[in-house]
Amino acid sequence: MAKCDVCSKGVVFGLRVSHSNRKTNRPWKPNVRKVKITENGTIKSINICTRCLRSDKVTRAI
Repeated sequence: MAKCDVCSKGVVFGLRVSHSNRKTNRPWKPNVRKVKITENGTIKSINICTRCLRSDKVTRAI
């Protein structure tokens, strides 16, 4: 599932509008990566969006 474990950013739905103005549903998915982090001295794997990864909200494991 496309959901960030840090900020809870998930899938957002909207409308795809064609040239003839017909509307169908479409999803916008966040850019989520599976990353190993260190939390309280232990290494765990979480799903995190790249916005949280860039802003150093977690520390990556080496």
